[in-house]
Amino acid sequence: MSAEAPSFRNVFGVTEFRALWLAHVLSVAGDQLARVALTVLVFDRTESAGWAALTYALTYLPDLLGGALGGLADRFPRRTVLVVADVLRAVLVAVMAIPGLPWPVAAALLVAVQLAAGPFQAARQAVLPDILGPDRLPVGQAMLSSTYQAALVIGFGAGAAVVAWLGVTGALAVDAVTFAVSALALRCGLRPHPVDVVERGPAAASQWASLVAGCRLVGRDRRLRSLLAIACCSGFYVVPEGLAVPIAAQLGGTGVLPWLLIANPVGSLLGAVLLSRLPRVRQARLLGPLAMATSLMLLPTAWTPGLVVIVVLWTLSGMFSAHDLITQVQYSLAAPPEQRGQVIGVAIAALRASQGLAIAAAGALAQVLAPTTVVAVAAVAGATVAALAATAWLRAAWPRRSPLDGATPPAAS
Repeated sequence: MSAEAPSFRNVFGVTEFRALWLAHVLSVAGDQLARVALTVLVFDRTESAGWAALTYALTYLPDLLGGALGGLADRFPRRTVLVVADVLRAVLVAVMAIPGLPWPVAAALLVAVQLAAGPFQAARQAVLPDILGPDRLPVGQAMLSSTYQAALVIGFGAGAAVVAWLGVTGALAVDAVTFAVSALALRCGLRPHPVDVVERGPAAASQWASLVAGCRLVGRDRRLRSLLAIACCSGFYVVPEGLAVPIAAQLGGTGVLPWLLIANPVGSLLGAVLLSRLPRVRQARLLGPLAMATSLMLLPTAWTPGLVVIVVLWTLSGMFSAHDLITQVQYSLAAPPEQRGQVIGVAIAALRASQGLAIAAAGALAQVLAPTTVVAVAAVAGATVAALAATAWLRAAWPRRSPLDGATPPAAS
């Protein structure tokens, strides 16, 4: 370890990380733009909270399969996986932008776009420890998480305005360009980063063998298993995003929608910056309490306290949700390098499945309950599951030790 503590400045000084960062912000901002455009379009045409939430959930569920393809990052050079995934997404979104294309066809193409996102995310997360090493990884992950939230603010906050200005076709065309530029940045800025042939093991046999090996590894490793459970709690606190459009209507119209959409990303951005300043051991200690607080902050939404209070509550929930970056760092360090892509792919599949299913279930429940009440139900369920997962994490990371003894967790060593 270097004498100088890792900082945002020296991490951003790594050329490969800058290329990865640029690709990250371009693809996320464009993707959110398309997601908001389609959700608003469906709600305007159907005036149904259920259909709007289902459309939003459609962008998550394909990752159940796309994450399973994460093993591609262990079979091919990781730069190749990143570039090919971005080029494929650029082409698919460009087809979606064809004027007059029926919206069910556009929705089907969006599913294919999200399928390509699974191996892209697995390859990006798998290559990050190789670029930065364990000492700089937490700071680099914090930068990517902060950028992700900032890109959400841009994509969500400007989504309705861009659709009104350019129309759905124009918004999707902009989205296609972001993927193309992202692919170019990765091709020029990253080394190939192939996986050592000696290390490939079961990942080299077949995609199915890679997936099975990844699932078995997560299933028998207590640290990976508990971290994955904490990560999947996001399915509960992502519900407000899926119900933002009908909640905006409940509060007085689509004019308040941008405020609801940017609340969580703004909070997450602030939380990531604050958490990145803490030592790794302390971050790991806070993982469970932060996961529980993320859901609990949403509970007062049930009383529909008004736009300002709801925005504040959702922003606070977003700040606590920055614990996701801790989970990602601990999970990446706990995974074997030769299976890191597939293990991360398993996590992506589980995470996105939990988010998509939760949003779809929330949309169905919103057919009989007020959307704000549904958010509160998700908050109670999320806090309960997070408490159980947090207990499992403490037992896995500090076996036979007191949670207050200050020992360094194995995953952070």
